[in-house]
Amino acid sequence: MTQQLLLDRLGAERLSARDKGIPERAFGLTVDAFLATGPRLTEFWTPLIALDDAAMRDNVTLMADWSAERGLELMPHGKTTMAPALWQRQLDAGCPGITLANMDQVRVARTFGLGDIMLANAVIDPRSLRYLAAELADPDLSFVSWADSLETVERMQGALREIGVPRRVDVCVELGAPGGRTGARTVDEAIEIARVISASDVLRLAGVAGYEGSLGHDRSPAALAAVRAYLESQIVLHEAIGDLYDDEGDVFVTAGGSAYFDLVAEAYAPAIARDARTRFTLRSGAYIVHDDGFYRGISPLDGDRSDGARLRSAMHGWTRVVSRPEPALALLDGGKRDLPFDEGLPEPQGVAADLGAPLAPLLGATISAMNDQHAFLRGAEVHVGDVVRLGLSHPCTAFDKWHYLPVVTSADDDRVVELVRTFF
Repeated sequence: MTQQLLLDRLGAERLSARDKGIPERAFGLTVDAFLATGPRLTEFWTPLIALDDAAMRDNVTLMADWSAERGLELMPHGKTTMAPALWQRQLDAGCPGITLANMDQVRVARTFGLGDIMLANAVIDPRSLRYLAAELADPDLSFVSWADSLETVERMQGALREIGVPRRVDVCVELGAPGGRTGARTVDEAIEIARVISASDVLRLAGVAGYEGSLGHDRSPAALAAVRAYLESQIVLHEAIGDLYDDEGDVFVTAGGSAYFDLVAEAYAPAIARDARTRFTLRSGAYIVHDDGFYRGISPLDGDRSDGARLRSAMHGWTRVVSRPEPALALLDGGKRDLPFDEGLPEPQGVAADLGAPLAPLLGATISAMNDQHAFLRGAEVHVGDVVRLGLSHPCTAFDKWHYLPVVTSADDDRVVELVRTFF
Protein backbone atom coordinates (compact mmCIF):
# COMPACT_ATOMS: atom_id res chain seq x y z
CA MET A 1 0.00 0.00 0.00
CA THR A 2 1.29 3.45 -0.89
CA GLN A 3 2.50 5.40 2.10
CA GLN A 4 0.64 8.67 2.70
CA LEU A 5 2.74 11.42 4.23
CA LEU A 6 1.25 13.90 6.70
CA LEU A 7 0.87 16.82 4.30
CA ASP A 8 -2.30 18.49 5.59
CA ARG A 9 -0.31 20.86 7.78
CA LEU A 10 1.40 22.32 4.69
CA GLY A 11 -1.86 23.71 3.37
CA ALA A 12 -2.57 25.29 6.74
CA GLU A 13 0.66 27.32 6.84
CA ARG A 14 0.16 31.07 6.49
CA LEU A 15 1.97 33.07 3.84
CA SER A 16 3.84 36.26 4.65
CA ALA A 17 6.44 38.75 3.46
CA ARG A 18 9.08 36.25 4.60
CA ASP A 19 8.18 34.05 1.62
CA LYS A 20 10.22 35.25 -1.35
CA GLY A 21 8.26 35.91 -4.55
CA ILE A 22 4.79 35.49 -3.01
CA PRO A 23 2.26 38.24 -4.01
CA GLU A 24 1.22 40.64 -1.26
CA ARG A 25 -2.45 39.72 -1.45
CA ALA A 26 -1.51 36.25 -0.17
CA PHE A 27 -0.09 37.57 3.11
CA GLY A 28 -2.07 36.25 6.03
CA LEU A 29 -3.83 33.59 3.96
CA THR A 30 -3.16 29.91 4.36
CA VAL A 31 -1.62 28.15 1.39
CA ASP A 32 -4.90 26.35 0.72
CA ALA A 33 -6.92 29.56 0.93
CA PHE A 34 -4.57 31.36 -1.44
CA LEU A 35 -4.65 28.54 -3.99
CA ALA A 36 -8.46 28.52 -3.81
CA THR A 37 -8.44 32.06 -5.23
CA GLY A 38 -6.99 30.83 -8.54
CA PRO A 39 -3.65 32.65 -8.58
CA ARG A 40 -1.59 33.02 -11.72
CA LEU A 41 2.14 33.35 -12.15
CA THR A 42 1.65 36.95 -13.35
CA GLU A 43 1.04 37.95 -9.72
CA PHE A 44 4.36 36.70 -8.39
CA TRP A 45 7.45 38.80 -7.95
CA THR A 46 10.70 38.25 -9.82
CA PRO A 47 13.14 36.65 -9.44
CA LEU A 48 11.36 33.33 -9.24
CA ILE A 49 11.68 29.61 -9.91
CA ALA A 50 8.45 27.98 -11.04
CA LEU A 51 7.72 24.30 -11.56
CA ASP A 52 5.68 22.66 -14.35
CA ASP A 53 3.03 20.24 -13.06
CA ALA A 54 2.47 18.42 -16.38
CA ALA A 55 6.20 17.86 -16.93
CA MET A 56 6.72 16.59 -13.37
CA ARG A 57 3.85 14.12 -13.75
CA ASP A 58 5.31 12.81 -17.01
CA ASN A 59 8.80 12.52 -15.50
CA VAL A 60 7.59 10.63 -12.44
CA THR A 61 5.64 8.16 -14.56
CA LEU A 62 8.48 7.67 -17.04
CA MET A 63 11.08 6.93 -14.36
CA ALA A 64 8.76 4.60 -12.44
CA ASP A 65 8.02 2.59 -15.58
CA TRP A 66 11.67 2.56 -16.71
CA SER A 67 12.86 1.20 -13.35
CA ALA A 68 10.13 -1.40 -13.00
CA GLU A 69 10.77 -2.75 -16.51
CA ARG A 70 14.35 -3.50 -15.43
CA GLY A 71 13.54 -5.10 -12.10
CA LEU A 72 14.85 -2.16 -10.12
CA GLU A 73 13.30 -0.50 -7.11
CA LEU A 74 13.47 3.28 -6.98
CA MET A 75 14.09 5.09 -3.70
CA PRO A 76 14.66 8.60 -5.04
CA HIS A 77 17.05 10.93 -3.30
CA GLY A 78 14.84 13.33 -1.38
CA LYS A 79 17.69 15.76 -0.72
CA THR A 80 17.24 17.04 -4.29
CA THR A 81 13.98 18.78 -3.42
CA MET A 82 13.54 18.42 0.35
CA ALA A 83 9.86 18.81 -0.50
CA PRO A 84 7.56 16.21 1.11
CA ALA A 85 4.78 17.06 -1.36
CA LEU A 86 7.06 15.99 -4.22
CA TRP A 87 8.19 12.90 -2.31
CA GLN A 88 4.51 11.95 -2.15
CA ARG A 89 4.29 12.07 -5.95
CA GLN A 90 7.17 9.62 -6.11
CA LEU A 91 5.68 7.35 -3.46
CA ASP A 92 2.35 7.39 -5.30
CA ALA A 93 4.16 6.19 -8.43
CA GLY A 94 5.41 3.06 -6.64
CA CYS A 95 8.59 4.12 -4.87
CA PRO A 96 8.80 2.13 -1.61
CA GLY A 97 10.67 4.86 0.23
CA ILE A 98 12.91 7.91 0.02
CA THR A 99 16.69 8.30 0.27
CA LEU A 100 18.14 11.13 2.35
CA ALA A 101 21.62 12.56 2.85
CA ASN A 102 21.94 13.37 6.54
CA MET A 103 20.18 12.94 9.85
CA ASP A 104 18.71 16.45 9.82
CA GLN A 105 16.87 15.45 6.66
CA VAL A 106 15.79 12.20 8.30
CA ARG A 107 14.36 14.18 11.19
CA VAL A 108 12.35 16.35 8.79
CA ALA A 109 11.08 13.29 6.97
CA ARG A 110 9.99 11.61 10.18
CA THR A 111 7.90 14.65 11.14
CA PHE A 112 5.90 13.94 7.98
CA GLY A 113 5.56 10.28 8.86
CA LEU A 114 7.95 8.83 6.28
CA GLY A 115 8.44 5.21 7.27
CA ASP A 116 10.91 3.79 4.72
CA ILE A 117 14.24 5.63 4.65
CA MET A 118 17.66 4.95 3.20
CA LEU A 119 20.36 7.23 4.56
CA ALA A 120 23.06 7.47 1.89
CA ASN A 121 25.62 8.29 4.53
CA ALA A 122 27.09 7.13 7.82
CA VAL A 123 25.69 8.03 11.26
CA ILE A 124 28.44 8.64 13.81
CA ASP A 125 27.27 11.69 15.80
CA PRO A 126 26.15 10.35 19.21
CA ARG A 127 23.28 12.87 19.23
CA SER A 128 22.01 11.62 15.88
CA LEU A 129 22.37 8.02 17.03
CA ARG A 130 20.38 8.77 20.19
CA TYR A 131 17.61 10.23 18.03
CA LEU A 132 17.75 7.21 15.71
CA ALA A 133 17.55 4.78 18.62
CA ALA A 134 14.38 6.48 19.82
CA GLU A 135 12.84 6.41 16.34
CA LEU A 136 13.58 2.70 15.96
CA ALA A 137 11.10 2.05 18.75
CA ASP A 138 8.52 2.52 15.99
CA PRO A 139 8.14 -1.00 14.52
CA ASP A 140 6.86 0.44 11.24
CA LEU A 141 10.07 2.38 10.56
CA SER A 142 12.38 0.80 7.99
CA PHE A 143 15.77 2.50 8.14
CA VAL A 144 19.12 1.62 6.60
CA SER A 145 22.38 3.60 6.67
CA TRP A 146 25.91 3.05 5.35
CA ALA A 147 29.40 2.45 6.74
CA ASP A 148 32.69 2.51 4.84
CA SER A 149 35.31 1.83 7.50
CA LEU A 150 35.99 -0.17 10.64
CA GLU A 151 36.30 3.11 12.54
CA THR A 152 32.77 4.09 11.49
CA VAL A 153 31.46 0.73 12.65
CA GLU A 154 33.31 0.98 15.96
CA ARG A 155 31.91 4.47 16.63
CA MET A 156 28.37 3.38 15.79
CA GLN A 157 28.62 0.30 17.97
CA GLY A 158 30.11 2.14 20.94
CA ALA A 159 27.47 4.86 20.92
CA LEU A 160 24.53 2.49 20.36
CA ARG A 161 25.63 0.14 23.14
CA GLU A 162 25.83 3.07 25.54
CA ILE A 163 22.47 4.49 24.42
CA GLY A 164 20.62 1.20 24.10
CA VAL A 165 18.69 0.38 20.98
CA PRO A 166 15.36 -1.49 20.59
CA ARG A 167 16.62 -3.38 17.54
CA ARG A 168 19.74 -3.62 15.44
CA VAL A 169 20.40 -0.84 12.95
CA ASP A 170 20.51 -1.99 9.33
CA VAL A 171 23.80 -0.95 7.70
CA CYS A 172 25.03 -1.41 4.14
CA VAL A 173 28.77 -1.61 3.60
CA GLU A 174 29.69 1.24 1.28
CA LEU A 175 32.08 0.51 -1.56
CA GLY A 176 33.96 3.40 -3.11
CA ALA A 177 36.71 3.70 -5.70
CA PRO A 178 40.02 5.56 -5.96
CA GLY A 179 39.29 9.17 -6.80
CA GLY A 180 35.66 8.80 -5.82
CA ARG A 181 33.78 10.04 -2.81
CA THR A 182 33.29 8.02 0.40
CA GLY A 183 33.41 4.23 0.47
CA ALA A 184 35.95 1.50 1.14
CA ARG A 185 38.54 1.68 -1.59
CA THR A 186 38.83 -2.05 -2.28
CA VAL A 187 36.51 -5.05 -2.22
CA ASP A 188 38.77 -6.76 0.31
CA GLU A 189 38.46 -3.80 2.70
CA ALA A 190 34.69 -3.83 2.27
CA ILE A 191 34.52 -7.56 3.00
CA GLU A 192 36.31 -7.03 6.31
CA ILE A 193 33.88 -4.23 7.23
CA ALA A 194 30.94 -6.48 6.33
CA ARG A 195 32.28 -9.24 8.59
CA VAL A 196 32.43 -6.90 11.56
CA ILE A 197 28.92 -5.55 10.91
CA SER A 198 27.48 -9.05 10.57
CA ALA A 199 28.95 -10.05 13.95
CA SER A 200 27.62 -6.98 15.74
CA ASP A 201 25.01 -7.06 18.49
CA VAL A 202 23.69 -3.57 17.56
CA LEU A 203 24.18 -3.48 13.78
CA ARG A 204 22.84 -5.74 11.04
CA LEU A 205 24.48 -6.24 7.65
CA ALA A 206 21.91 -5.07 5.08
CA GLY A 207 23.76 -5.11 1.78
CA VAL A 208 26.09 -3.14 -0.45
CA ALA A 209 25.82 0.55 -1.31
CA GLY A 210 27.71 3.24 -3.16
CA TYR A 211 27.65 6.18 -5.51
CA GLU A 212 29.01 5.95 -9.03
CA GLY A 213 28.34 9.57 -10.05
CA SER A 214 31.60 10.95 -8.69
CA LEU A 215 33.59 8.74 -11.07
CA GLY A 216 32.46 10.59 -14.19
CA HIS A 217 31.13 13.96 -15.23
CA ASP A 218 30.29 13.21 -18.85
CA ARG A 219 29.63 10.33 -21.25
CA SER A 220 33.19 9.93 -22.48
CA PRO A 221 34.48 6.36 -22.96
CA ALA A 222 36.78 6.75 -19.96
CA ALA A 223 33.97 7.91 -17.67
CA LEU A 224 31.61 5.13 -18.79
CA ALA A 225 34.33 2.51 -18.33
CA ALA A 226 35.10 3.74 -14.80
CA VAL A 227 31.43 3.66 -13.82
CA ARG A 228 30.88 0.17 -15.28
CA ALA A 229 33.95 -1.21 -13.50
CA TYR A 230 32.77 0.22 -10.21
CA LEU A 231 29.24 -1.18 -10.54
CA GLU A 232 30.60 -4.62 -11.41
CA SER A 233 32.75 -4.50 -8.27
CA GLN A 234 29.61 -3.87 -6.22
CA ILE A 235 28.16 -7.14 -7.48
CA VAL A 236 31.44 -8.95 -6.77
CA LEU A 237 31.32 -7.63 -3.20
CA HIS A 238 27.65 -8.53 -2.73
CA GLU A 239 28.23 -12.12 -3.81
CA ALA A 240 31.43 -12.41 -1.76
CA ILE A 241 29.59 -11.56 1.47
CA GLY A 242 26.45 -13.51 0.65
CA ASP A 243 27.02 -15.99 3.49
CA LEU A 244 27.13 -13.12 6.01
CA TYR A 245 23.53 -12.01 5.41
CA ASP A 246 20.87 -13.20 7.84
CA ASP A 247 17.18 -13.82 7.22
CA GLU A 248 15.92 -11.14 9.56
CA GLY A 249 15.43 -8.29 7.11
CA ASP A 250 15.96 -6.83 3.67
CA VAL A 251 19.18 -6.94 1.69
CA PHE A 252 20.03 -4.10 -0.70
CA VAL A 253 22.41 -3.49 -3.53
CA THR A 254 22.10 0.18 -4.36
CA ALA A 255 23.64 2.83 -6.60
CA GLY A 256 22.32 5.25 -9.15
CA GLY A 257 22.55 9.00 -9.23
CA SER A 258 20.70 10.80 -12.00
CA ALA A 259 23.44 10.55 -14.62
CA TYR A 260 24.33 6.86 -15.08
CA PHE A 261 21.29 4.88 -13.97
CA ASP A 262 21.26 3.10 -17.35
CA LEU A 263 24.68 1.66 -16.53
CA VAL A 264 23.41 0.59 -13.12
CA ALA A 265 20.57 -1.31 -14.81
CA GLU A 266 23.00 -3.00 -17.21
CA ALA A 267 25.48 -3.99 -14.50
CA TYR A 268 22.80 -5.25 -12.11
CA ALA A 269 20.76 -7.16 -14.70
CA PRO A 270 22.58 -10.54 -14.44
CA ALA A 271 22.44 -10.44 -10.64
CA ILE A 272 18.75 -9.50 -10.67
CA ALA A 273 18.05 -12.54 -12.84
CA ARG A 274 19.65 -14.95 -10.36
CA ASP A 275 18.91 -13.25 -7.03
CA ALA A 276 15.25 -12.91 -6.08
CA ARG A 277 15.93 -11.99 -2.47
CA THR A 278 17.92 -8.77 -2.90
CA ARG A 279 16.39 -5.34 -3.43
CA PHE A 280 18.38 -3.84 -6.30
CA THR A 281 17.70 -0.17 -5.79
CA LEU A 282 18.22 3.08 -7.70
CA ARG A 283 18.44 6.34 -5.79
CA SER A 284 18.08 8.81 -8.69
CA GLY A 285 16.35 11.98 -7.50
CA ALA A 286 16.80 14.82 -9.99
CA TYR A 287 14.55 13.20 -12.60
CA ILE A 288 11.37 14.65 -11.10
CA VAL A 289 12.23 18.10 -12.51
CA HIS A 290 15.21 17.21 -14.74
CA ASP A 291 16.91 20.39 -16.11
CA ASP A 292 18.14 22.36 -19.11
CA GLY A 293 21.82 21.91 -18.29
CA PHE A 294 23.92 19.21 -16.67
CA TYR A 295 21.32 16.43 -16.61
CA ARG A 296 20.04 17.28 -20.06
CA GLY A 297 23.58 16.69 -21.25
CA ILE A 298 24.21 13.41 -19.42
CA SER A 299 20.94 11.67 -18.49
CA PRO A 300 20.19 8.43 -20.36
CA LEU A 301 16.58 9.60 -20.72
CA ASP A 302 17.35 12.75 -22.67
CA GLY A 303 18.72 13.65 -26.10
CA ASP A 304 19.99 10.97 -28.46
CA ARG A 305 20.58 8.66 -25.50
CA SER A 306 16.85 8.04 -25.07
CA ASP A 307 15.29 5.41 -27.32
CA GLY A 308 11.76 6.42 -26.34
CA ALA A 309 10.10 8.93 -24.02
CA ARG A 310 12.35 11.60 -22.58
CA LEU A 311 12.49 13.49 -19.33
CA ARG A 312 11.44 17.13 -19.62
CA SER A 313 12.69 20.14 -17.73
CA ALA A 314 10.05 21.05 -15.16
CA MET A 315 11.80 24.01 -13.54
CA HIS A 316 12.47 27.44 -15.00
CA GLY A 317 13.80 30.70 -13.69
CA TRP A 318 11.91 33.95 -14.24
CA THR A 319 13.87 37.19 -14.01
CA ARG A 320 13.35 40.83 -14.97
CA VAL A 321 15.68 43.17 -16.85
CA VAL A 322 16.67 45.92 -14.42
CA SER A 323 19.48 47.63 -16.34
CA ARG A 324 20.89 48.09 -19.87
CA PRO A 325 24.21 49.80 -19.08
CA GLU A 326 25.81 48.80 -22.41
CA PRO A 327 24.29 48.00 -25.84
CA ALA A 328 25.11 44.27 -25.62
CA LEU A 329 24.62 43.86 -21.86
CA ALA A 330 21.53 43.60 -19.70
CA LEU A 331 21.37 42.91 -15.98
CA LEU A 332 18.68 40.59 -14.63
CA ASP A 333 17.29 40.69 -11.10
CA GLY A 334 18.13 37.05 -10.29
CA GLY A 335 21.53 35.88 -9.12
CA LYS A 336 23.32 33.21 -7.10
CA ARG A 337 20.94 33.68 -4.18
CA ASP A 338 18.02 32.71 -6.42
CA LEU A 339 19.22 30.39 -9.19
CA PRO A 340 21.60 27.40 -9.42
CA PHE A 341 25.02 28.03 -10.97
CA ASP A 342 27.40 25.29 -9.78
CA GLU A 343 26.86 22.95 -12.77
CA GLY A 344 26.49 25.58 -15.47
CA LEU A 345 25.03 29.06 -15.73
CA PRO A 346 21.36 29.57 -16.61
CA GLU A 347 20.32 29.46 -20.26
CA PRO A 348 18.20 32.35 -21.67
CA GLN A 349 15.16 30.81 -23.38
CA GLY A 350 12.69 33.60 -24.06
CA VAL A 351 11.63 37.15 -23.34
CA ALA A 352 8.19 38.62 -22.67
CA ALA A 353 6.69 41.94 -21.65
CA ASP A 354 5.69 40.40 -18.31
CA LEU A 355 5.07 37.11 -16.52
CA GLY A 356 2.38 35.16 -18.31
CA ALA A 357 2.78 37.04 -21.61
CA PRO A 358 3.80 35.19 -24.81
CA LEU A 359 7.52 34.45 -25.02
CA ALA A 360 9.74 35.42 -27.92
CA PRO A 361 12.90 33.34 -28.39
CA LEU A 362 16.30 34.68 -27.36
CA LEU A 363 18.52 33.10 -30.00
CA GLY A 364 22.22 33.46 -29.35
CA ALA A 365 21.80 35.09 -25.95
CA THR A 366 23.91 33.89 -23.02
CA ILE A 367 24.39 34.44 -19.32
CA SER A 368 28.08 35.27 -18.97
CA ALA A 369 28.32 35.69 -15.19
CA MET A 370 26.30 35.88 -11.99
CA ASN A 371 26.59 37.94 -8.82
CA ASP A 372 24.66 37.42 -5.61
CA GLN A 373 21.56 39.23 -6.95
CA HIS A 374 22.22 39.77 -10.67
CA ALA A 375 22.84 37.80 -13.84
CA PHE A 376 24.70 39.25 -16.84
CA LEU A 377 22.67 38.72 -20.03
CA ARG A 378 24.59 39.27 -23.26
CA GLY A 379 23.59 39.25 -26.91
CA ALA A 380 19.86 39.86 -26.34
CA GLU A 381 17.51 42.55 -27.64
CA VAL A 382 15.67 43.31 -24.41
CA HIS A 383 14.35 46.37 -22.59
CA VAL A 384 14.26 47.41 -18.97
CA GLY A 385 11.19 45.79 -17.44
CA ASP A 386 11.12 42.76 -19.75
CA VAL A 387 10.85 39.31 -18.22
CA VAL A 388 13.37 36.64 -19.25
CA ARG A 389 12.75 32.91 -18.81
CA LEU A 390 15.85 30.91 -17.99
CA GLY A 391 16.60 27.24 -18.34
CA LEU A 392 18.37 26.02 -15.22
CA SER A 393 21.06 23.44 -14.51
CA HIS A 394 21.24 21.12 -11.48
CA PRO A 395 18.02 20.97 -9.43
CA CYS A 396 19.97 19.88 -6.34
CA THR A 397 21.10 23.49 -5.86
CA ALA A 398 17.89 25.15 -7.07
CA PHE A 399 15.33 24.11 -4.47
CA ASP A 400 17.43 25.11 -1.47
CA LYS A 401 17.15 28.77 -2.43
CA TRP A 402 13.36 28.87 -2.05
CA HIS A 403 10.84 28.51 0.77
CA TYR A 404 7.96 28.08 -1.69
CA LEU A 405 8.05 27.29 -5.41
CA PRO A 406 4.84 27.90 -7.38
CA VAL A 407 3.69 25.06 -9.64
CA VAL A 408 1.94 26.06 -12.87
CA THR A 409 -0.40 23.75 -14.75
CA SER A 410 1.92 23.43 -17.75
CA ALA A 411 4.35 25.37 -19.90
CA ASP A 412 1.34 26.84 -21.76
CA ASP A 413 -0.87 27.60 -18.75
CA ASP A 414 0.32 29.87 -15.93
CA ARG A 415 -2.39 28.94 -13.42
CA VAL A 416 -0.69 28.22 -10.09
CA VAL A 417 -2.04 24.93 -8.75
CA GLU A 418 0.38 24.28 -5.89
CA LEU A 419 3.02 25.90 -3.72
CA VAL A 420 5.80 23.42 -3.04
CA ARG A 421 7.25 23.92 0.42
CA THR A 422 10.91 23.04 0.96
CA PHE A 423 12.71 22.19 4.21
CA PHE A 424 16.40 23.01 3.97
